[in-house]
Amino acid sequence: MPTDRPSDSPLRIALAEDSVLLREGLIGLLTRFGCDVVAAVGDADALLAAVAEHEPDIVVTDVRMPPGFQDEGLHAAVRLREERPGLPVLVLSQYVQRAYAAELLDSGDGSGVGYLLKDRVGQVEQFVDALRDVAGGGTVVDPEVVRQLLRRRRDPLARLTPREREVLALIAEGKSNGAIARALVVSEAAVGKHIGSILTKLDLPPADDVHRRVLAVLAFLRA
Repeated sequence: MPTDRPSDSPLRIALAEDSVLLREGLIGLLTRFGCDVVAAVGDADALLAAVAEHEPDIVVTDVRMPPGFQDEGLHAAVRLREERPGLPVLVLSQYVQRAYAAELLDSGDGSGVGYLLKDRVGQVEQFVDALRDVAGGGTVVDPEVVRQLLRRRRDPLARLTPREREVLALIAEGKSNGAIARALVVSEAAVGKHIGSILTKLDLPPADDVHRRVLAVLAFLRA
């Protein structure tokens, strides 16, 4: 399991992407950042076989893959998490698919999972940070996915102020209070007050750390 991996060893990745150009680009990018791509395949069945053979630390997969180009990659990811509880999975998608995001977030206990839009790959360091966060058991969701999920819930989210919505989106990305303060150019004390107000308005219990707070928010968003 990923938690047993020595801290100084390369992150072992199983990659599934049907576009040869993007797949080769991801291999080069990940290798450049010290990762070990143990398998790179082009369809969901090959991904299942690769994970069984290589036992990677994390799976990175596209949503739409051959033969149907529907949600084969996502279904493979959910199946893998059912068969291997705790296996980190980072899903990449060209578009925001609300049902896909909800199904992924519902797999396992919500930890060690990520859903990013492919445009995010262009922000290389941010993408690699997200990958490592998910591999470590974190939860990372693209801001656009968060916005789409927020639109799905009109009440009681309608009670949040615009600034509280901004803070909620950053919380769901897994950002710390300090990172949120820097992003919004406010003090950490102000962020803490916003978070307290958000949790109160959404009837969410306070949490001891950022990751548990993210899970609480995501649990509410997909309810």
